[in-house]
Amino acid sequence: MKNYKTIVLSNQEISPGYYRMQILAPGYDAQARAGQFVMFRVQRSLPPLLRRPFGIFRTGFLAPDCDGMPPKEFIEIVYKVVGLGTEIMQDLHQGDQIELLGPLGRGFDLGAPDEDKILVGGGIGLVPLYMLAEKLDNKARSRLLMGGRTRDDIITVTEFERLGVETYVSTEDGSLGEEGLVTQVLERKLQKYPQATVYACGPMPMLDAVQRICANHKAPLQVSLEALMACGVGACLGCVVKGAGHSEETPRYLCTCKQGPVFNAEELDWRQLDEPQQDCGGCR
Repeated sequence: MKNYKTIVLSNQEISPGYYRMQILAPGYDAQARAGQFVMFRVQRSLPPLLRRPFGIFRTGFLAPDCDGMPPKEFIEIVYKVVGLGTEIMQDLHQGDQIELLGPLGRGFDLGAPDEDKILVGGGIGLVPLYMLAEKLDNKARSRLLMGGRTRDDIITVTEFERLGVETYVSTEDGSLGEEGLVTQVLERKLQKYPQATVYACGPMPMLDAVQRICANHKAPLQVSLEALMACGVGACLGCVVKGAGHSEETPRYLCTCKQGPVFNAEELDWRQLDEPQQDCGGCR
């Protein structure tokens, strides 16, 4: 984990309301794991005071600007403009200063190369799945199910296809791919690949449906939770969720930032999803 000031390398709108930002980040390529995140602070003003959490989309190196210079190491995040913090971020340009804390949290367990794997992402929940797909050894046995309300919510399709991952798209309004919910596609794929391990990230209602389907098929499931965070290191307890076995007599809480954001499904108390949830849209 590092906390340092750095600069924006690029910041581009890739779909209405969705942006992809590349950030100078020495050391991240070797350290970051699929499913981890960073806490991001904009430097131009005091408000917003708190950092914002963002999943790491990918890491890499840029070609050097001239001979003899080392390549620039970067991370990329993808975010949706949903509040004050992301409204400020969309106006950042190359060379603007920001501050990063990370990489943070627990990432995905990649499993064995000979296992079938199904990746399920809804909207901004597709972000942590890219590095996961990139790190999988046997991409020929991996399938990605992308879901969204409209075609505007289906992002980075080309990047996933370039990895060689079999990709399926569904939208609720039928504007791109199959009309319907991504969970309907998951149901069919688990019938075809009953031994598959499932990885999912997206809004809580989607994760709840994915968990029910996987439980019915007895399929192992790892979920990456979205949550509002203040610190990102487990100190503020602002992102706790109820763990399996939670009750008023024996409360059990888990920090999304430190013990997650990736959890095995059996670690969580899924009854909490019947309670009102705040949709963070990936970040505010």
